[in-house]
Amino acid sequence: MNTSNENEVISIKDKLIDLIQNDPDLPTLGNSISKVVQLTSSDEQSLEQLSNFILSDPSLTLKILRLSNSITYRSSAMAVTSISTAIQLLGLNTIKACALAMIMVDGMPHKHAKAVRTELKLALSASLIGRSLAKRSAYPNADEVTIAALFKNIGRLILAAYDDRLYYETMALTREKEYTEARASLQKLGCTFHWLTEFALREWNIPDSIIQAMKLLPGTTLKSPKNRNEWMQQVTEFSNHAALMAASDSGAIPVPSADDLLNRFGKALHLDASRLKALVDESSGQIQTICSQISNMQSDNKMEGQSCCDKAMSDSEAEFSDCQLFDSEAAQLQTEDCHKSGKPFNAADRLLTGIQEVSEMLASSQFNLSSLMMLVLETYYNSLGFKFVTICLKDVKTNQFRARNSLGFDHEKIRDKFVFPDTKSSDLFSMALKRNVDLSISDATETKIRNALPDWHTKLLPHTKSFILLPLVVQNDKPVGLIYADRSVIAHEGITTNEMRLIKSLKAQILVALNDKR
Repeated sequence: MNTSNENEVISIKDKLIDLIQNDPDLPTLGNSISKVVQLTSSDEQSLEQLSNFILSDPSLTLKILRLSNSITYRSSAMAVTSISTAIQLLGLNTIKACALAMIMVDGMPHKHAKAVRTELKLALSASLIGRSLAKRSAYPNADEVTIAALFKNIGRLILAAYDDRLYYETMALTREKEYTEARASLQKLGCTFHWLTEFALREWNIPDSIIQAMKLLPGTTLKSPKNRNEWMQQVTEFSNHAALMAASDSGAIPVPSADDLLNRFGKALHLDASRLKALVDESSGQIQTICSQISNMQSDNKMEGQSCCDKAMSDSEAEFSDCQLFDSEAAQLQTEDCHKSGKPFNAADRLLTGIQEVSEMLASSQFNLSSLMMLVLETYYNSLGFKFVTICLKDVKTNQFRARNSLGFDHEKIRDKFVFPDTKSSDLFSMALKRNVDLSISDATETKIRNALPDWHTKLLPHTKSFILLPLVVQNDKPVGLIYADRSVIAHEGITTNEMRLIKSLKAQILVALNDKR
């Protein structure tokens, strides 16, 4: 390598580093990816955080709902209209993987669309294959391999977004006998794709366990893994090779043969020709379903705003309309207008749909209480236009009511402080719990109402101007919790008799679940 060529190669590496660190799209993309990846503390917390994260992005919400209503995943005649139901249907780990893929699609710079589209499809396909292998693994947290498989070749993806000419030139070298992918990328870029991938993921604060799963494995034929880390490395590498076989168009990337894959991974991962074919075929079918949601990656248009009053999809979302993944009822729920308070005009219809979804979850007899609570909160949140909603349960040890699940603006900060004692005071909360009275307050600025609010509420939520308060009282008139939701605007339209009946029905379903779990 002469001096002039060396200077040119080094400058390419530096430009790629600058792209990862400073491009308007990629750092934001990295932050979003990091948020989703790190939702691993507990299933309960992950569910709440992931639901809130998805709901905060209207475009991502719409794509997840469309995926849930696709033929591949939909399990009943009723449309899925809530993220909580989508998570229950697809599973928390599937939602995480799909959300990551969709975030990558929206966040990746929309230049050089053909090369970028090819790499995105391969990344998603690898993730799906990794997930299939994780399902039959005995290792703890095996689904983490789906994220490692998704990100293993992000170095190639970044180059494709930066310069498709250079991308195709580099991949062309890999087809020559004397070149491996590592050698080709080192010659053209001044660094290997593996190094570029690791650099990007460390910049994005991706956990080290995932980065370690991308390490290159020595040898031609692999032996059975000795531990979880080795298994992760084998599955991550295998998934990315098998994804090339599943892709209808792998572009400039050489496709390995089935014999090569079986010779290298067959013994280690207990694979034979029929199992390999099944994995490839399954991934190919799933990728077609999911990619129907992201079929046009050249468009820079995204949905704007986070209001339930958004009347239309962006141009890029409208192009998905031919997929017909929503029935007319679900589509209507997405586009109806609302009052100035944020409450939708079709609140009753939305509440009824939520009741049906909760009923289905209860009927499954395999529901998770936290999932059910999140679905109820989401129904109140979307149906009535609240800014913040929460479910409180009583802690018998401390004799306090404490917020458990929540949705909405700054919900985590509010939830952590939403704690009050079970006393015999005469404030509005204590009296509602004591008498088991459901309250709908359209104007909380009225003197009589403000004077009846407890001090802790006034300090914690000083801007509340309308709210509902629904005591959760089980047999023997024993209060076990409450549902609370508020807005920062007066709701002049109030709550109709029919809406209150549906609100009470939804609350009754929570009580059924609480009694079943007691």
